[in-house]
Amino acid sequence: MSDKVIKINNLTKFYGVKCAVNRVSFDVKRGEIFGLLGPNGVGKTTIIKMLTFLSKPTSGNAIINNLDSAKERESIKKVIAVVPQEKNYERELSVYENMLVYGMLYRIDSLKQKIEEKLLKLGLLSERDTQAETLSGGMQRRLLIARALLSEPEILFLDEPTIGLDPQVRRSMWDIIRGLQSDGRTIFMTTHYMEEAETLCDRVGILLKGQLIAIDTPSNLKNSIGAYVVDIQSLNGKMESIICQSRQEADDVLRNSNNGGAIRHANLEDVFIRLTGEPIDR
Repeated sequence: MSDKVIKINNLTKFYGVKCAVNRVSFDVKRGEIFGLLGPNGVGKTTIIKMLTFLSKPTSGNAIINNLDSAKERESIKKVIAVVPQEKNYERELSVYENMLVYGMLYRIDSLKQKIEEKLLKLGLLSERDTQAETLSGGMQRRLLIARALLSEPEILFLDEPTIGLDPQVRRSMWDIIRGLQSDGRTIFMTTHYMEEAETLCDRVGILLKGQLIAIDTPSNLKNSIGAYVVDIQSLNGKMESIICQSRQEADDVLRNSNNGGAIRHANLEDVFIRLTGEPIDR
């Protein structure tokens, strides 16, 4: 079996005359957490929608689990699940009822047993009778993931899984995502949080204006621009970040600075700024 569970070939999407995704090609390895990064509006969600049959590509195709997305749609649907950005559960139903309706819709075997298992796994068992719309933001995200897991997908697509969550809840969601990988699943996620991608992802791809401009491990991407960054306050009061190849170079830059500053290790946001020439727009 190929170690490439997703192979994307020249995937392109136009909305009228606007190109949202422009001839994007890359692979996702079986069992990895792959992150697609970039600010809002660069095509991340559009790519997930095309890979999960929620939007039809203008051109290009994908091979998913050795199946051709253009010819074997129904077979692919059996091995994937998607957790969207939108909270698309039934707000007036309870947690359990949401799971039950979803499972019946997709004709999932041993449904009641699987509901209990997924609620337990996601820490929702005590909330089974709680109305979905009264849950906290983090618990609502857990419900969406638990529901997606009912079909026992091999590949799970997570579109901005921690959007709108506070930092503490976001980190608890990271533990859940790591656990899903430990279960043997491939995770394809989008995020515009660079720290999140750096913490979770085995490899990342960076999108800008619908095009893939870089793909590698977080550590390799950081090493490609320089190991250290010196943050210095400039004369106009703005913070300037100077990327350095070595600690000695960083020490020299800081020593020659009139306004002082601090040395830190390079991160993915530094990579993005170096590659695109613009800051992350959150």
